[in-house]
Amino acid sequence: MEGLNSYYVVMWLDQRELTAWKQFLLTGAVLNRLLDQQLKQDSGLSHPQFEVLARLAEAPEGRLRMTELAGVAVTSKSGLTYQVGQLAKAGLVERQGCPSDERGIVAVLTEQGWQKLREAAPGHAALVRELFVDGMSREQFDALADGVAALHENLRDRVV
Repeated sequence: MEGLNSYYVVMWLDQRELTAWKQFLLTGAVLNRLLDQQLKQDSGLSHPQFEVLARLAEAPEGRLRMTELAGVAVTSKSGLTYQVGQLAKAGLVERQGCPSDERGIVAVLTEQGWQKLREAAPGHAALVRELFVDGMSREQFDALADGVAALHENLRDRVV
């Protein structure tokens, strides 16, 4: 009986592609786990919660419609709704009606949310640098950045 690796190679990936795919998935999972642990320990935030706060901080006036936030979030739409709800309970985000669309909801970063983000960001950035940036040569990093940008461009219109 042939193993699962043989199935993947025959069906759709050669060995190099399969190895790269597995390493990509594992590396992403490990990075997310380590970043989540650091954020929870240092600030009480989960990684998805930190990303919501960071995306809001980048937006004009610290506010985004939930549909826009979903387009830049690192979680599913249902996960985003849950995370914004948790952040709202903690006083870090407010949910407001959208002035231009009565059905729309806007997530707004509160002053407490800004403060939490300012507290959490230095440790998070240091760990991202340690685990992600410094783990490669400059040439490797540049190649990865170019490759990820190409993947993002290819996937941009596929997210629902």
